Amino acid sequence: MNDAPSARWFDEWSLEQRQEYAARFRTLAASGRDIDGEARLVDALADRRARILDAGCGAGRMAAYLATQGHDVLGVDIDPLLIEAGRADYPGLPLQVLDLREVSPVLGEFDLVASAGNVMVFLEPGTEREVIAALASVLRPGGRAVFGFATDRAYTHDQLDADAASVGWIREGRWATWQLDPFTDDADWAVSLYRAPQLG
Repeated sequence: MNDAPSARWFDEWSLEQRQEYAARFRTLAASGRDIDGEARLVDALADRRARILDAGCGAGRMAAYLATQGHDVLGVDIDPLLIEAGRADYPGLPLQVLDLREVSPVLGEFDLVASAGNVMVFLEPGTEREVIAALASVLRPGGRAVFGFATDRAYTHDQLDADAASVGWIREGRWATWQLDPFTDDADWAVSLYRAPQLG
């Protein structure tokens, strides 16, 4: 991990805001709110007992749900505060502090890579293609990758398409929500699904 992270996440979120974010979904769950919408779609995209990388896992909310469904999940995030909160909330869940640019085959191979919660738009500007290449290095041939982020940020879904194409991924679909509402030009969110090429 870099000694001085310069991701937009650290530029735009104060320590206090990051602490509040770490506790946010715990509070929502306690109030009875549904916090697993993204995770249910990711679960549906994966075969049973799939190996899944939660890329930018935050405090581990999605990874924890997927683990309860029987998947072999690893969560990685650049923010040590969020990883610490996740380890406290979900003891035993594999969570690791890691800059997504440093994802590599040493982590093993994954059937599916999932990046929810605006991860791509909080990266260090200009590193998005490097991150996609790193994620591609651990996605098995024919595996899938899914991303969700807001459409009003500097990094766009069209740029994501170009970065995905640079590693040979084919887009399979795009929706406006994790519940698969149709994507339109005025949608404020984009969920994009890609598939890695098969060998041969």
